[in-house]
Amino acid sequence: MSLINTQVKPFKATAYHNGKFVPVSEENLKGKWSVVVFYPADFTFVCPTELGDLADHYAEFQKLGVEIYGVSTDTHFTHKAWHDTSDTIAKINYPLVGDPTATLARNFDVLIEEEGLALRGTFVINPEGEIKLCEIHDNGIGRDAKELLRKVQAAQYVASHPGEVCPAKWTPGAETLKPSLDLVGKI
Repeated sequence: MSLINTQVKPFKATAYHNGKFVPVSEENLKGKWSVVVFYPADFTFVCPTELGDLADHYAEFQKLGVEIYGVSTDTHFTHKAWHDTSDTIAKINYPLVGDPTATLARNFDVLIEEEGLALRGTFVINPEGEIKLCEIHDNGIGRDAKELLRKVQAAQYVASHPGEVCPAKWTPGAETLKPSLDLVGKI
């Protein structure tokens, strides 16, 4: 069953954020757009490249009113240790959520049970707490923050313009489509 248009399930976790341990729950994902990015583990290889790429584009997400949450099945203590020892991770200003019980990874259907690790899952959540985008990658395939930013912009556009949809490669300012009988077979 797809998670698209479903509500984020209740959870309680602790994140490492701006030098502090802070509580995070499903309530933090409501009232604004959120991006939840699951990754397998701290102190690994592809993960810091992705999280660093998100950090490099974090200001652009924030201009759109979007908060990012990085999540792995590590503890918040491990997130702090990684932050303190990696130049790439040290530049992260968004919360890194610990999920040692794998509750979040199960809730978002990205847990690899036999390994206790998460797949690379990306979820865009609207202010009502509904999942609007879900992408799950094999752990060997890294993600691109610019492409994610474009998809968030498209999700926000569609939410604020009922009756319009964004075609492939749509960017802000480009033409959208208004699905109708008149368009059938003409695209």
